[in-house]
Amino acid sequence: MNLVRYLRGTMHMGVAEASTTASNFFVALQMFSVRAAFLTDSCIKRVCAVLIFGPIEILGYILLTIQAHVPSLHPPPCRRDHQRRNLRAIHGSNLSLLLLGLYLIPIGNGAARACLPALGGDQFDTADPAEQRQETSFFNWYTFAVSSGGFLGLVLIVWVENKQGWDIGFAVCALCVLLGMLIWIAGFPFYRNQLPGGSAMTRMLQVLVVAFKKRNVELPKDTSELKQMNQDDRNNGLEELERTSGFQCLEKSAIDTGEMGPWSLCMVTEVEETKIVLRMVPIFLSAILGYIPVPLILNFTVQQGNTMLFLIPTVFTRWITGYVGGVTHLQRIGIGFLSATLATGIAALVETKRKRVAEENGLMDAATGIPISVFWLTVQFFILGVVDVTSFVGLLEFFYSEASTGMKSVGSSIFYCILEVSAWLGSLLIQVPNQVTRRGDGAEAATGWLDGTNLNMGKLDRFYWLLAVLELVAFFIYMFFARRYEYRNNQRAVDNTGDIKAPLAPEGAVGDLII
Repeated sequence: MNLVRYLRGTMHMGVAEASTTASNFFVALQMFSVRAAFLTDSCIKRVCAVLIFGPIEILGYILLTIQAHVPSLHPPPCRRDHQRRNLRAIHGSNLSLLLLGLYLIPIGNGAARACLPALGGDQFDTADPAEQRQETSFFNWYTFAVSSGGFLGLVLIVWVENKQGWDIGFAVCALCVLLGMLIWIAGFPFYRNQLPGGSAMTRMLQVLVVAFKKRNVELPKDTSELKQMNQDDRNNGLEELERTSGFQCLEKSAIDTGEMGPWSLCMVTEVEETKIVLRMVPIFLSAILGYIPVPLILNFTVQQGNTMLFLIPTVFTRWITGYVGGVTHLQRIGIGFLSATLATGIAALVETKRKRVAEENGLMDAATGIPISVFWLTVQFFILGVVDVTSFVGLLEFFYSEASTGMKSVGSSIFYCILEVSAWLGSLLIQVPNQVTRRGDGAEAATGWLDGTNLNMGKLDRFYWLLAVLELVAFFIYMFFARRYEYRNNQRAVDNTGDIKAPLAPEGAVGDLII
């Protein structure tokens, strides 16, 4: 939340260097969750992964605490009689210690991001009507907990860092993680643990390679001739998946041509596992586009304050529609992205009004003091809270529920990968229009929309309108793929007799969206 201020104020980094370091730290938080997901699905239990990597995060905070506390480990403090430009930024072994402490945190945090949602989902049996509803409630409360942590971080940690010192702030962070781990460890006797089923990435790669090698082999008319799972495979923790239509070229990898071995013959289950991932790719890519405006419009901590908005409405929509989560996962995500479009348009209107007030009062050159209430921002804050609670929960639950048993952690971590790529594309989206609008003759024409430090002289409203158009296009792209997506798991609620509450969609039914 406050990292750039620490890097600039205490470590004397320049604006570009501090911003780049903070951005890399944020990307690393998302990146390591994907790496940890593959590790836990392949080699070790999720419980063990958090137990192993959690202390690494604590160690990162301890190193930062030591560095912030010991004056010799960071540059001398800034004095009033010195020009800031003459100060020397942190360098050498002290810089190495800073980066080591920073990047140990994502290694440990990534395991928690990847494992905790999947571990929580493992506790529920979707064939049981009560536990099916509890699973959806779990993802709601998980999102609420993550958001509450972010809010407390903004209120408590930032205050401690500013008032009591950065060493105390980092120490409090370490204690918070330690306390969280102790509470989590207390649940050991009650957890249901899913055994790792080997590397899902390796299995998918094997399917693609073998299918290419057998591209000229003709598929048998009787699909029962394709290689099926045996008892040893079931004992290894793999989920047996039934054959589905589509991607028939991949099924050639399960044709027995006399050659044995994982790189010569694959099982139908492995083929179906690959199909699941390929079907989710369009949703993943369109979700990246849909999430771009969220970090651009609103500070992350402010939007977290609205995350409890849909907890109560979900109960009523579930009762009306018959869906476990009130609406399907794809519908919930679509509502979020449509709300993002609306929020971006409202942000553009509010910025237009703010600039008009500044112009009417002759304050175009003023950086502050414009007579307009900050509560004009409330509407877009509220709507972005809706975006977060719908798309965040929807994407997290969608990728988890659709992934096979051997890929649950990967499914949970895909959402954080979306955040990573969206943040990167958002930064690119700032630079490209800014560079394009600098073209022309004269000083005024050469100024980009977002150049300078005075917001009144920029064209933030035009940038918001551009963002709104792009978000609307992204929404329609998402809708196109979502309507054609085939759910692996039925989204209807199971009643107490074990029957589906509402009629099942016909065979081959596809995903849908509420507009």
